[in-house]
Amino acid sequence: MINADSFFQPVSALDVPRFAGVPTFMRLPHLAMDHPRIADVELGLVGVPWDAGTTNRPGPRHGPRQLRDLSTMIRAMNPVTGVAPFAMVNCADLGDVGPNPIDLQDSMSRIATFYADLKSRGIAPMTAGGDHLVSLPVLRGLASDAPVGMIHFDSHTDLFDSYFGGFKYTHGTPFRRAIEEGLLDPKRMIQIGIRGTAYNSEDIEWGEAQGVRIIRIEEFFDRGVKDVMAEARQIVGIHPTYCTFDIDFIDPSYAPGTGTPEIGGPNSFQSQQVVRELSGVNLIGCDLVEVSPPFDPSGGTAWLGVSIMFELMCVLAEAIVARRPR
Repeated sequence: MINADSFFQPVSALDVPRFAGVPTFMRLPHLAMDHPRIADVELGLVGVPWDAGTTNRPGPRHGPRQLRDLSTMIRAMNPVTGVAPFAMVNCADLGDVGPNPIDLQDSMSRIATFYADLKSRGIAPMTAGGDHLVSLPVLRGLASDAPVGMIHFDSHTDLFDSYFGGFKYTHGTPFRRAIEEGLLDPKRMIQIGIRGTAYNSEDIEWGEAQGVRIIRIEEFFDRGVKDVMAEARQIVGIHPTYCTFDIDFIDPSYAPGTGTPEIGGPNSFQSQQVVRELSGVNLIGCDLVEVSPPFDPSGGTAWLGVSIMFELMCVLAEAIVARRPR
C-alpha cells in the first residue's frame, strides 16, 4: 500500500549522503505541533530525553539524540517482512518532549500532556527514551479513558512498589503505577525476558497476583520465539495494545550501552524476530528505552536500538493501516 504524499518520505542516501544534513529520526521531516501538515501525520517519532527515574547509572537522557544520529542508516523497506512503513503511513519526527530535569512530577505532566495531544490528533507514537519511567506518563496520555494491553520486552519487570524509603516513581516502578492507575489491564499484559539477580520476589508475586503473564528468560529459550509470541498475541487479543521495549532485554554482549545490563539474554536477531511476531496486534504506540550513550562509546547499542525501532514502526504501521475505515 503506497502513500503518494512525497512530503512524508525520508531523505534517501542515494540523493544526500547519510552524514550530511540535520539528523532527524529515519531522515524524516521534522514537524512542530503547529506545523500546517501535522494533521496529516499518522505515525509520529518522538524523543523523550529524560532519565530522572534512574536509580544507578544515568545517561538515557542522551539516548534520543544518539538514536536520531544513528537512525540515518535506516533504509525504506524491511526486506524480510516486505513492510515499507514510510510508504504505508505518513511518518514524521515530532521532536522531543522537553522535560524539567529538576522536577520529576512536572516532567511527567509535560510528557502526559504531549501524548494526550497526539492521541487527540490520531497520531500513533513511536517513542525513543529516556529511562523506563518514561512509559508511565506516555500511558497516562494514551490510556486515560480505558486500560490497554501491553507486550513488554525487558530483563526486569518494573513492577516494584518503591525505592529509597517509599519513593514511588523510578524506572523500576512504572508498570505497577500504571496498573494501579487503571492505565494497563494486567490480564492483557505479558512480560518477556525477565532475568538477573533479585532483591526478592515481591515484584513477580505482585504481578502474577494481578494476572500479569511473566515469562522468564529460561522459558523463552526453552519454548522459542514463535511459541512465546503466539501466546503474547493471544493474551492481548484484538483490543488496543502498547509495546514497550527496554534495550536491556537484549544480552549486553550485543547492547552494552544501558544502565542495568543483565547477562543471558537474546541476541540481536532474536530481538528482531520477537518484534516481527507482533504483526497483527492492534498496536496504539511503542517505545524503545534505556539506551545510554555514556556506556555506548562505539554507538553499537544505539544502532541496534534504532534497528529495533524500525522493526516496531513496521508493525505499528500495519496496525494503523488495519484501523483505517474501509
